[in-house]
Amino acid sequence: MAAVQVADSLPSGQPREAPREAIPERGNAFRRLSARLCALRPDESSSARTEIHLLFDQLISENYSEGSGVAPEDVSALLVQACRLVPLNQNHLVSKVSQLIHHLLNRLQVIVDEQHLDFLLAYTISAIHQCSSWTHMEILQALAALVYCNGSKCQKYLPELLGKTGLLMKLSDLAQSDPEVRRVAVHCMANLCLSVPGQPYLEEPYQNICFQAFLTILQSPKSSDMDDITFCMLLQNALKGIQSLLNGGRMKLTQTDELGALLAVLKKFMFHGLPGLNIEMPTVLYPTPLPQYDGRTPIKPQQSESSASRPTLNKKKKSKVKPKKIQQGEEEEKESSGEIEAASVTGTGRVNLHEGNTWSPSSLGVQSLPLDGSGAAGKDGVSSPFSSSSWKRVSSSESDYSDAEGGMQSKMRSYQAKVRQGALVCFLSTIKSIEKKVLYGYWSAFIPDTPELGSPQSVSLMTLTLKDPSPKTRACALQVLSAILEGSKQFLSVAEDTSDHRRAFTPFSVMIASSIRELHRCLLLALVAESSSQTLTQIIKCLANLVSNAPYNRLKLSLLTKVWNQIKPYIRHKDVNVRVSSLTLLGAIVSTHAPLPEVQLLLQQPCSSGLGNSNSATPHLSPPDWWKKAPAGPSLEERSVSSPEGSSEPCWLIRLCISIVVLPKEDSCSGSDAGSAAGSAYEPSPMRLEALQVLALLARGYFSMTQAYLMELGEVICKCMGEADPSIQLHGAKLLEELGTGLIQQYKPDSTVAADQRVPVFLVVMFWTMMLNGPLPRALQNSEHPTLQASACDALSSILPEAFSSLPDVIFVADTANAILMSLEDKSLNVRAKAAWSLGNLTDTLIVNMETPDPSFQEEFSGLLLLKMLRSAIEASKDKDKVKSNAVRALGNLLHFLQPSHIEKPTFAEIIEESIQALISTVLTEAAMKVRWNACYAMGNVFTNPALPLGTAPWTSQAYSALTSVVTSCKNFKVRIRSAAALSVPGKREQYGSVEQYARIWNALVTALQKSEDTIDFLEFKYCASLRTQICQALIHLLSLASASDLPCIKEILELNGNMVQSYIVQFLKSGAEGDDTGAPHSPQETDQMVRMALKHMGSIQAPAGDTARRTIMGFLEEILAICFESSGSQGALPGLMNQ
Repeated sequence: MAAVQVADSLPSGQPREAPREAIPERGNAFRRLSARLCALRPDESSSARTEIHLLFDQLISENYSEGSGVAPEDVSALLVQACRLVPLNQNHLVSKVSQLIHHLLNRLQVIVDEQHLDFLLAYTISAIHQCSSWTHMEILQALAALVYCNGSKCQKYLPELLGKTGLLMKLSDLAQSDPEVRRVAVHCMANLCLSVPGQPYLEEPYQNICFQAFLTILQSPKSSDMDDITFCMLLQNALKGIQSLLNGGRMKLTQTDELGALLAVLKKFMFHGLPGLNIEMPTVLYPTPLPQYDGRTPIKPQQSESSASRPTLNKKKKSKVKPKKIQQGEEEEKESSGEIEAASVTGTGRVNLHEGNTWSPSSLGVQSLPLDGSGAAGKDGVSSPFSSSSWKRVSSSESDYSDAEGGMQSKMRSYQAKVRQGALVCFLSTIKSIEKKVLYGYWSAFIPDTPELGSPQSVSLMTLTLKDPSPKTRACALQVLSAILEGSKQFLSVAEDTSDHRRAFTPFSVMIASSIRELHRCLLLALVAESSSQTLTQIIKCLANLVSNAPYNRLKLSLLTKVWNQIKPYIRHKDVNVRVSSLTLLGAIVSTHAPLPEVQLLLQQPCSSGLGNSNSATPHLSPPDWWKKAPAGPSLEERSVSSPEGSSEPCWLIRLCISIVVLPKEDSCSGSDAGSAAGSAYEPSPMRLEALQVLALLARGYFSMTQAYLMELGEVICKCMGEADPSIQLHGAKLLEELGTGLIQQYKPDSTVAADQRVPVFLVVMFWTMMLNGPLPRALQNSEHPTLQASACDALSSILPEAFSSLPDVIFVADTANAILMSLEDKSLNVRAKAAWSLGNLTDTLIVNMETPDPSFQEEFSGLLLLKMLRSAIEASKDKDKVKSNAVRALGNLLHFLQPSHIEKPTFAEIIEESIQALISTVLTEAAMKVRWNACYAMGNVFTNPALPLGTAPWTSQAYSALTSVVTSCKNFKVRIRSAAALSVPGKREQYGSVEQYARIWNALVTALQKSEDTIDFLEFKYCASLRTQICQALIHLLSLASASDLPCIKEILELNGNMVQSYIVQFLKSGAEGDDTGAPHSPQETDQMVRMALKHMGSIQAPAGDTARRTIMGFLEEILAICFESSGSQGALPGLMNQ
């Protein structure tokens, strides 16, 4: 083999902070030794063996670190050369080269490339076959390092490794005499199961083989020749293997027995080595709503009661012991079981601020490379459940134990804690790989229930949360509990509290309610007892998940009050992650089943209630009034407009959130806020974002309280949308949208808010004027952030229509329209869709203002702006369906709004023609149902405008032709209904055009009535009756407008289809018009009157002498009325009408 090429430059991913001198020096040492090794040729002399031994020792003893300037391909080439120099009959050298493979790949974080992997795998597999058994452990360690993240490239060796008589299957078997060899063989299997994104997964047959092997290991008791620590490492490897199969391999647990067996071992090892607890589990857990079997053996006599409880907090922290050298292939985290230390301000609260947490779910995977050979995610070390760099950054003050005790007991407890963490993380992967409805069958096996009087508390995830001495394990248990609670709203919705204790059995609903109460009790206990900031954050997040899903409207009062009062002090905790999660929890409370009377009362509490208490349960609190300082500027101090008279503070939570967003941060709160921008005067970004989110939730659920702060919140929004951070801008826009929606809800016709309790329209006008004069228009033009643009469009669409008519001029509307039209041209589809929605809403407002007595609004509205809006809407109608559906709605509104003064101008003639052609095209296109429905609606809107030349304009016949085509042939019945409704809009006969045009419309409606049940889509049948109702109304409407020239055509159609038409109209009259998407239903009296009016109109037509058409049609209508009167038993009025 040629000598290894030396890299001239460092890799681009080199960490910048590494010392400039040390890296080349270490790299040069590797290259020097590599060159010497590559210069050697195979030689079996003793001197050659000695030289190879010495070179291997030097390579192993080098002080390597990640980023030492050594190229991965150089490492792979060196290992190939090393193997070529070592014949398989030299056991000692084979052992040494295996150590070299394991050591270099782990220390230098190298994944062997495919080119060299094939040779190295063949060599190590042959070595296991040929070398003495005492070398097997080192060879297997080398194999584990080689297959790490390379499982998809080992396909050709899988039969030899994982087949029925495969090497790893034999060496991991219970019959294997050497426990260390067995453990490392299982570790090799776990590394083979580890997948890399973008690479093929392990084939399904091999996945099943590995899964069964791992499950068998977890189900088997510890053998007598295996020590406790080796057993713990074996368990960790098996759990890691299953986790990899579920995560990367996407393995599905579809068999009940298979899932039940896995859950049984996971529950067993969740409590492995937990002081004072030893549980026995059945082999399989079966899904059932009843409590699972849960046998517990008594606590051993020598264990005192205190050993089973959480360690105390008042012991002095002891100094760290110098870490011992760890053998290759081992992993050891320095943990002591002595005590838990209070969270330090300089701990992990400093990291990952933008996620609001110091670690994320992604850290539970093992996709990142290990930090070093003995690291938790290392190739030969078992992955810790929190193996990401976020946990590596934990300072000594945040470690699980003080590590002062040392000795085997400390080491033992550390490994047992890792087993518990491994079982919990594997459980988390299991939860993500099965359906929630399957998971909830095992609810009672993992979630606590209120114990009966005299009965012991069953072991559950809360047992770990309350009693485990390791903060990491407690955090793990809480994350699993959160995953179970997430999306559980439907399952928990059956819960119901009852005071009836006389039943022979406990109903499922009562059991779930009891479980919810117990979760509240235990989590609040954990909140008080917790000292670790990271775990405290998880408890609060878990509470937020519980609050978001529990059906408080079906439970007894006080649960939320207890959570509310206990979380308030943590808003002032010095750790920013705790503060953020506390706000998240408060947000969950104000959003669950809003508005709840219990929460309404809590919001009205005095502002200092619960915030001034600083006790041992709430460590590291800032001064109690840190957030109550007066705002810096007068604009936020003067609240005379928005605060009700005589009320000092209507809602303390709104005041708190405003303070967090706009006030400078206090020094006493900034100890762990390293994640905030350098030099920033405000709270860290996650804190401000969460406060804005809570404000938006309050505006949505408790607007009656929020409205007192309307103008002040307007200033907050302007401030946020004027900042540089797009996230702050976006949350400001979301708050604006919620406030706008709340104002609209107050003014809806069905609103229950009394007129004197609503925000006055003049105040709404002031509020929106502030918004449009502020940074909102800039947000609409911010093409770099499409999400912000879309949110700004949403905000504009929530403007109160009544505000427009109260303005002295139309500048406000013009500003809004111009802002929307700019966004309609944006490159982002989402922004254009939101802008079209806003334009539709704005034009709805124009129609509302047409109904006001004062005509000045219509007269003063800019004709140029109308032209601009029409052009933009025409272009948008050619866009994607998401944009098109609202563009045609806007076109219909704008054409309806046009005044005679506009239509008379030549500049409008062409744009009106284009607009109607756009609507006709959309009606006929094969677009989504919503698009065509809106186009038919828009066409009806156009027909409403008496100033348009409907009936004489060239586009009249095209418009009617499009609608008649849809009413007879569209697959979607809702679109047919809307087109029939549009055909019945014109109020004058001349608007229907020529006699031939009228006849075509009449004929099409009769055909549509005949085909009103013709559909192959079962879902359309429910609209059949509504369609017939609308067609009948249209036919009667056309009869009430018919001229003498139209009668022969009508008579001809009735002679062919009169019986069918008559039967449907009689049915329509008897039942009244059914409610549909065209408006409110008509009463039988109203429908009866419609036919009477049509009959009266027929009687008034002057027909030529000898014409029988009029008499035929009148007879048709009279017979319909007679049938209806006979069936109702009231015939008195009929003869008089007929005599007329």
